[in-house]
Amino acid sequence: MCLRYLKGSGPLGVIKARRKSMLESVLISTPQAPFAAHTGSLVWVLDCRRYIFWQADRFFGFAQDFHLMNQLLGSCRGQKASKVFGFAAQFSVLRCFVEQREPVLKESDKAFDIHARFEGESYQDILDRDTRAVPECLRVEQAQYLGSDPVPASHYTSVDRFDQEVEHMWMRAWQMACRVEEIPEVGDYLVYEIIDKSVLLVRSAPDRIQAFYNACLHRGRKLALTAGNKTELKCPFHGFCWQLNGDFKSCPTPWDYQHLDAKTLQLPELKADTWGGFVFVSFDEAAPPLMDVIGPLDWHFKDWHLEDRAITYHVAKVVPCNWKVVAEAFMESQHAPTTHPQIMTHVTDVNSQYDLFSDYVSRQISASAEPSPLLDRETVSEQRILDDMTSRRYKIYSDVKPLPPGVTARAFMAENVRESLQALNGHDYGRYSDAEMLDSILYNVFPNFSVWGGMKPTRVYRWRPNGRDVDSAIMEIYQLDLVPKDGERPRPAPRRVLSDDERWSDAEELGGLGAIADQDMGNLPYVQQGLKSSGNNQVQFGNYQDMRIRQHHIMIQRYIDGEI
Repeated sequence: MCLRYLKGSGPLGVIKARRKSMLESVLISTPQAPFAAHTGSLVWVLDCRRYIFWQADRFFGFAQDFHLMNQLLGSCRGQKASKVFGFAAQFSVLRCFVEQREPVLKESDKAFDIHARFEGESYQDILDRDTRAVPECLRVEQAQYLGSDPVPASHYTSVDRFDQEVEHMWMRAWQMACRVEEIPEVGDYLVYEIIDKSVLLVRSAPDRIQAFYNACLHRGRKLALTAGNKTELKCPFHGFCWQLNGDFKSCPTPWDYQHLDAKTLQLPELKADTWGGFVFVSFDEAAPPLMDVIGPLDWHFKDWHLEDRAITYHVAKVVPCNWKVVAEAFMESQHAPTTHPQIMTHVTDVNSQYDLFSDYVSRQISASAEPSPLLDRETVSEQRILDDMTSRRYKIYSDVKPLPPGVTARAFMAENVRESLQALNGHDYGRYSDAEMLDSILYNVFPNFSVWGGMKPTRVYRWRPNGRDVDSAIMEIYQLDLVPKDGERPRPAPRRVLSDDERWSDAEELGGLGAIADQDMGNLPYVQQGLKSSGNNQVQFGNYQDMRIRQHHIMIQRYIDGEI
């Protein structure tokens, strides 16, 4: 893992030299020679031993040796290490060495700079101007060269390839099924469907959520079609009935089924677990623990209160393209200048930051209330940034007055959002950075879940195939707002499904996002058509800006090849 953890910017060689020098200083003060000997990177983690153990086990395989782990952690809490990185000796900061895995380069890779980045202002430079302390998770930069080979266009269009994804990946990977708040009471249930599988999620006890295959064990009829509340799970066809926990309860004619015992009639169950107020399921009984997949998110989101948020809207629509085409449209920002030119004055694009934190978790960040570096900065005034940003009428902004003298649009808008949200829900946002109040901070969890970081209303994306149609996908957008400080948790908004004739902008609850989504979706059917007519059966990716997309394809292939 290649981690660049330095404020400021500069030629990459200078940055790497500074990092190496700092790292060597820390290594000298670290007595754990077998591990410190790695030419490594430093991951900064606040108050999260689980993430430390997860990283250590992943790269060194000694997470279960707690004595050794404690020695390593203790050795990295020294005064020298803190001074090297310019921080006071705050020993709540835990540090962990992670093996530096240098890419194996082919001859063709040596003809260009595999670490090339936009040479102007970086996202880290923008963070340097923040009016508040920036959380450490936003200061981490972790990118890796993943190769430059093309991906076959047929991976988006082939039925055979789609079937391989279903068998080897979808039927094994953890996937977000719902929010905990959608089934809050005992007996609450809802249905999650993926490919041709249907899952019944049930609150079977106050502290327990279970996931069952949504099929009667008698003649196969679905036990439920929509969300609701029941005291038992009764098949509408012949009346076979189960307890909420999946135990068989009764059937109308037990004398005819004496050959079936309770074990045979136990509802088959999927693995289910929760994180951040989300419910995840996996069809694979041997799937790793969910936390092994979520990994870094536990630390990144520790101050962003995902569990304390409620669904304020949930909009879905079928999109006529492969599910990966939809997903990849939200994994990079380089399309923004061409597809969304109206936001160039107040959202950055080609200088966005991209990170890979694990096999499963990635991130991209674009700054708001800052112009695209492709524009002439001299022609974009701070007032122009403010005017263009507020004209989109996002709900988190109150009516904005003219910009005060000497105040940047970014600082002004961040303060406006703090005040607007506090007036809305009673929470104090005073300590949160401008970045956390404004920026697009998109985390992805493989294969199809994206959740925004920060403290403004959280946006969630989910993509999945539309049944077994290789040319069709379901796109969903959620917004999660913090529950009012002194009020009751509101009921989650129901899912709204847009028809083929409706546009995203017809969903008034999306606000300014609707027009943006229409622009994105306007490209995607033609991407699918173009992939089918490809003359060379190749799709090319950028080495940095498309890094998350390439990792997505690498992971799918690893599942298909049986490596995972």
